[in-house]
Amino acid sequence: MSYRDQQKYLDELRKYEKKFDHNELEEYKMFVKMQKDEEEFDSVSLQRLTELFGKYYQPVDKHKYDSFFKKRDNL
Repeated sequence: MSYRDQQKYLDELRKYEKKFDHNELEEYKMFVKMQKDEEEFDSVSLQRLTELFGKYYQPVDKHKYDSFFKKRDNL
C-alpha cells in the first residue's frame, strides 16, 4: 500500500478517534507516529489499520438522496 493510501486511512480514522477504546487509540497513535516518521507499514500493522477502518468507517447511503434530485415529469 502506498504512502498516500495510508494517509487517506489515517485521515478518515481521525474523525472516529473519540470512539476508539484504549487499545485501539494506542494503536492509532502508533500508526500516526509511524506515518510522521515516513515509515512503511508492515503487513501486520497494515492489516490492523484496515481492520480499524472497516470497523468504524460506514460509507454514506446515497440512495436516500435520490428523491431530492429526481426530474419532475409534469411541468
